[in-house]
Amino acid sequence: QVSLVESGGGAVQAGGSLRLSCQASGNDYNSAYSMAWFRQAPGKEREGVAAIDSDGSTSYADSVKGRFTISQDSDKKTVYLQMNSLKPEDTAMYYCAAGPYSSNPLEASHYNYWGQGTQVTVSS
Repeated sequence: QVSLVESGGGAVQAGGSLRLSCQASGNDYNSAYSMAWFRQAPGKEREGVAAIDSDGSTSYADSVKGRFTISQDSDKKTVYLQMNSLKPEDTAMYYCAAGPYSSNPLEASHYNYWGQGTQVTVSS
């Protein structure tokens, strides 16, 4: 199994920043996995925010390009999401995901493992 534990969420004002972390562990964790961040706001579908492959290639949703940065520390089995210039529409539960490489890394169906989520609330 693979366990993913997110942290770093919270409440900030618009224009502020947060850094989310996702710690992976478990016997089935594969360093070749792609890692991603998804988010889901109340009443909305889960959407891919950012993804990173094992070779460091990244993908971003258009809504966060230039504001969010995904990175990873392979030795620590940790992936980060630096979120700057936050907007009220970024308010959501943010989930970490891990799975095999996919040519569509922001599609949720490609990921086998999910964390429990961390809440991000941005006030205007």
